[in-house]
This record gives sequence, structure tokens and C-alpha cells, in this order.
Amino acid sequence: MGKLKRVFMYLFLSIAAIVSVFPFLWMIVSSTNRSVDVTQGKLLPGPYLFENLSKAFETIDIVPALLNSAQISITTTVLALLIASLAGYGFEIFRSKTKDTVFSILLISMMIPFAALMVPLYRMFGTISQTMPIIGIDTISSVILPTVTTAFLIFFFRQSTKMFPKDMLEAGRIDGLSELGVFFRIYVPTMKTTYAAAAIITFMSSWNNYLWPLVVLQSPVKRTIPLLISNLGSSYSPDYGVIMTVILIATLPTAIVFFLMQKHFVAGMTGSVK
Repeated sequence: MGKLKRVFMYLFLSIAAIVSVFPFLWMIVSSTNRSVDVTQGKLLPGPYLFENLSKAFETIDIVPALLNSAQISITTTVLALLIASLAGYGFEIFRSKTKDTVFSILLISMMIPFAALMVPLYRMFGTISQTMPIIGIDTISSVILPTVTTAFLIFFFRQSTKMFPKDMLEAGRIDGLSELGVFFRIYVPTMKTTYAAAAIITFMSSWNNYLWPLVVLQSPVKRTIPLLISNLGSSYSPDYGVIMTVILIATLPTAIVFFLMQKHFVAGMTGSVK
């Protein structure tokens, strides 16, 4: 009976794995075929990968879009990790009733959908554009600032800080370190798995961000890779082979970041502190 149960369990997991991996495999196969092959549902690799790559780089502004996405994602990730970790550290290490109330308000803010904030955000950046155009509408800064940190990241760092050995903080203070010195020289190196998990979540979210950049970025030269892909799919006669090739290229950075930091990601999500 135990063996039969194990067989069904592995069978179910195999089916689930195939269902999960199939879209990615189909994307890779489609990037090697022509548009007509993709629309016909061809599931075998073709010889048109380099032709699709050539079309993608010669006829589409894919490089500027990739650079814009990279600039936004890397800057957002670095700033978000710094701000969210400082906030989570402060909320947990220097606890008080007032801070707990502020933290509860932060958690409540997670219930507000971003779509409900777009209009006031757009109006705010429109007003800022009149005095500080460098961070106003149609700038990279206008995409980064609203997403530079989230209530979830602050909550994530605070929960991870609960398992941080407080004796290490006291030892650092006794040795004469300032509070910032304790944070950067003791807390940050010890919580590297938490930082890795938060970095992956933030980078992937920023790289795939579509709605807010669509609203705030108006110049074609400022488009990110999700906006570029959306424009390709909405053309009069889309070339699905090229579209799949561009999607494959756009997927590579997030896949590389995840696989390079996979072990740290798992440890960080499970609350491990080393």
C-alpha cells in the first residue's frame, strides 16, 4: 500500500512538473520557428532561431529596452533592500507601542490594490514635473520611486530579524560600534540569506513590472522590456517567432539571478540565519 501511494505521488508530481515547465519549453521551441509555425502549434524545434534573433536586434529597439529595465530593476533592488532592511531592523530592535501601531498601518496598506493608487500617484508626479522634471512624468525615477520599497519587504525583514541573535548586537555595542556600524558590520553580513531572498523577489517584480511604467513612461526611448513585448503583440501582423525570441531574451536575466541565488533564496524564505 505504501509503494502504491508513493507511485501515485511521483506520478502526480511528474504531471505537475510537466505542466509547469511546458510553457517555458514551448517558448524556447517557438523562438526557433517562423510565425506561421507558432500559430499552427508546432512543437518541434526549427532552424530559424538566428533569423529571429537577427530580426529582434535589427528591427526592434530591444537593447535600449533591456538597458532601461536593467537600470530600473537594479536601482530599485539596491534601494529597496537598504530601506526595507533598515525599517525592519528598527521596528524589531527598537520596539514600542507607537512603532507597532505604525507597523500595523503598513500591513493594512498591503490591502490597497496598486490600481487604486495610480491616479493619485500620476497626479503627484505630474505636479512634481513642473518644479523637478528630473523625477517627474516620463523619467526612470518616476518608475523607481513608488516601488523603491514595499510593506511586504519591511514585514519580511522584521520577521527575519526576530530570529537574529540579539547577543551579537550587544557585543557590537560593547565594542564601541555605533548603531549604523552594528547594522552594516554585524546585521547585514549575518542576514545575507534574507537579503538574497528579498533581492530575488524585488528584482523579478521590478523587471516584470508593466502597469505603472505603461502609465508613466510616454517616450518610446524610455520603454522597458515588458512594454516592448506588449507593443510587439499588439501590432497589425505580429511575428510570433520574433516575439517568442524577445520573450526568451527578457526571461534570461531573472532566470540567471534566481538560479545563482537559489540556495540563499530557499534559506532566506525559511528564516535561516547564518
